[in-house]
Amino acid sequence: MSVGAHEHGLHHGQPRPATGNLGGTLHPSDGHGRTRPLLRRAALLGAALLAATAAAPQASAATDAADHGPAGGGLSAVIRYTENGVPHILAQDYAHLGFGTGWAQAADQACVLADGFVTVAGERSRWFGPDAPTDGSLSSASKNLTSDLYFKGVREAGTVEKLLATPAPAGPTRDLKELMRGWAAGYNAWLAQNKVTDPACKGAAWVRPVTAVDVAARAFAVSVIGGQGRAVDDIAAAQPPGRTASLTAGPVTDPAAAAEAARAFFDTGRYDMGSNAVAFAGSTTAGGHGLLLGNPHYPWQGGRRFWQSQQTIPGELNVSGGSLLGTPVINIGFNEKIAWSHTVATGTPVNLHQLTLDPADPTAYLVDGKPEKMTRRQVTVQVAGGAPVSRTQWWTRYGPVVTGLGPSLPLPWTAGTAYALNDPNAANLRGSDTALAVGRARSVAGIQDALKRTQGLPWVNTIAADSAGGTLFTQSQVLPRITDELAARCSTPLGRATYPASGLAVLDGARGDCALGSDPDAVQPGVFGPAKAPTLRDAPYAENSNDSAWLANAETPVTGYERVWGSFATPRSLRTRGAVEDVSAMAARGGLTVADLQKQQFANRVPAGDLAAADAAKACAALPGGAATASDGRSVDVSAACAVLAGWDRTADTGSRGALLFDRFWRKLTASTPAKDLWLVPFSAADPVRTPRTLNQAAPGIGRALADTVAELGAAGIALDAPLGEHQFVVRGGQKLPVPGGTEALGVWNKIEAPWNAAAGGYPEVVHGSSHIQAVGWDGTRCPVARTLLTYGQSSNPNSPHYADQTRLFSQERWVTSRFCERDILTSPQLKVVRPRERR
Repeated sequence: MSVGAHEHGLHHGQPRPATGNLGGTLHPSDGHGRTRPLLRRAALLGAALLAATAAAPQASAATDAADHGPAGGGLSAVIRYTENGVPHILAQDYAHLGFGTGWAQAADQACVLADGFVTVAGERSRWFGPDAPTDGSLSSASKNLTSDLYFKGVREAGTVEKLLATPAPAGPTRDLKELMRGWAAGYNAWLAQNKVTDPACKGAAWVRPVTAVDVAARAFAVSVIGGQGRAVDDIAAAQPPGRTASLTAGPVTDPAAAAEAARAFFDTGRYDMGSNAVAFAGSTTAGGHGLLLGNPHYPWQGGRRFWQSQQTIPGELNVSGGSLLGTPVINIGFNEKIAWSHTVATGTPVNLHQLTLDPADPTAYLVDGKPEKMTRRQVTVQVAGGAPVSRTQWWTRYGPVVTGLGPSLPLPWTAGTAYALNDPNAANLRGSDTALAVGRARSVAGIQDALKRTQGLPWVNTIAADSAGGTLFTQSQVLPRITDELAARCSTPLGRATYPASGLAVLDGARGDCALGSDPDAVQPGVFGPAKAPTLRDAPYAENSNDSAWLANAETPVTGYERVWGSFATPRSLRTRGAVEDVSAMAARGGLTVADLQKQQFANRVPAGDLAAADAAKACAALPGGAATASDGRSVDVSAACAVLAGWDRTADTGSRGALLFDRFWRKLTASTPAKDLWLVPFSAADPVRTPRTLNQAAPGIGRALADTVAELGAAGIALDAPLGEHQFVVRGGQKLPVPGGTEALGVWNKIEAPWNAAAGGYPEVVHGSSHIQAVGWDGTRCPVARTLLTYGQSSNPNSPHYADQTRLFSQERWVTSRFCERDILTSPQLKVVRPRERR
């Protein structure tokens, strides 16, 4: 079977170019105003496909022989499962497609999904206790009580319902509403017709039916996860001061500390989400078609996992890829003509307004001298085994009052001052519309148009390629409209420290002339229009590894954007530097194929090792007597480490000897030694990929880091030359699976993160890193050439056959050949057909 094979007379209809008539009669176009006869072809195709699946083996008696139209008494779909449990969902319209998607997601992830719905209902304390930590999937709340206070407040304020009622384009389209309605129905139908076998929630009372509003509430949580969702604890803690509070007290953090705190708070390198992606133009490839390699780094457990599927409405939509759990659309993926991925962007998605309070009332603030009362939200949360807990939240025209942004940036509410958080994505329920519109695009130009029309991406960049050889990088992100001019004119003293450092503006909320204003091409007030987004089209390569847009192509830097989008002419992460080195060399070499993308994903090159391992080994060998002083004052013999560092192959393959030693050493060294003391050649904006470089062998931290590392590994009983995979692994079904890749600090493309636990053997149980990987190209046929890998598999249920199958493949650096075209789906040796429907 060939992925590039033509179908035998059965072709899915082309996905329509996005139009403004999303809910009306379909008039397909080729993008140049010429209509195509897709409706008749689509009708014939749908009949042919349903006939073709009629004779296929059925999954169960409970689901075979379902009717596929409205006459069947409810929503329904056809789901064709192929290898690794990937469902190919066929439906007649968006409601039915949502139904099939909700059903299939529930079959794989019922417990994780149900847990997330408990979160957005504000009921974690009721079921799991108020002080238990959340799983962090849908907010950064430290415990269930603060999570519930926030999400219960959102629900009681009707926030999501108001967004659903907002007309498009500012609000969701009819197609998306139908998808959400169908998804809820499909999820509920699966729960009603099947028994949950996952021990995580088997028999649990909190696994309950949901509504379309619940699905939308989950989408809202994802939208604000970089804004209000990161400040949940601070929203819950904000309370007015007592009567004796000072009128003049300000932030307890000095400007330099505030700048560093803000920079750290928004540093993408510290997130538990990140990504790499690169698009190559046709000028660099063997066939003149584009190529895309997407490598998002997301949590391996919980509600921010990806899930694979193909969604098809004949004549309307045909797209394959990964969806964030609980979403009814493909978030990253490919169709017949385009492929795209996202990377977490550097845009600062929020700003603060410093409020001048009414001297007579700390819950009133002044705007142009006139007092405005804060809105008081009284929220009551049910608590397991205890009395309900009530708290008051305080909201302003700018957003909620907060007491800080994390523990490092306190923002005290005094008698004279308070701080309100503006998060424009709290008015953005368009993210899934953006994904839907991108999935229907036919070119990178079509993707740009989809992004401009929907404007729904809250915290990511988009990197894309098309079959004609085009490439795209764009930071089409919903950001507060903070221009450098506005920040200069309206920043408070705190803002003058935080804005240059991080893009976090702190504006004077007492001045009406400091309002954010609107761009004419923006679909909502107070945000940048798409014309301002940093964008690069049709470069030989376009790459991003969670730094700003500046070096999307090192030969054609992107500049001129406002600071809130990110920085330029500043040092890049080692992951960005390594990635640009790799992909620019690939582009220069030319003749690229999907196989080259696969090699790049698993090259596991360690840029930090290439820069520093040889010099570190020399510094080690130069230590008097082969000993160094550890942090606790002990003298440690490190002589054996010198040879291991010198002989290491500079990769993070599972068999690499020395990778673990260098990893532990490098983390300690960089944590304790400033960059100015670490490198002999400092950073230069004229040579940003190659600088800083040349390790300072005389840096005093080298000996201490070596001593601490050798002592640490020795105490854990780990040999200095132990293969990486013996100590970086996951356990599935009692089997230890070694995991390739390396941490953020090392700069490895194939990023893998696990908490160090010497007692458990090193780095057991990867917590996040490479997730839904896709390498996509075209060969001139109607079928994309695509290889994918969902590193943690489709299901979190240990009883599922798809709990560990793709994790084993990842451990072995093997790929899945995607089945996109009908011939490939129907000839799968593991084809299983399910026809779920509602029962009324």
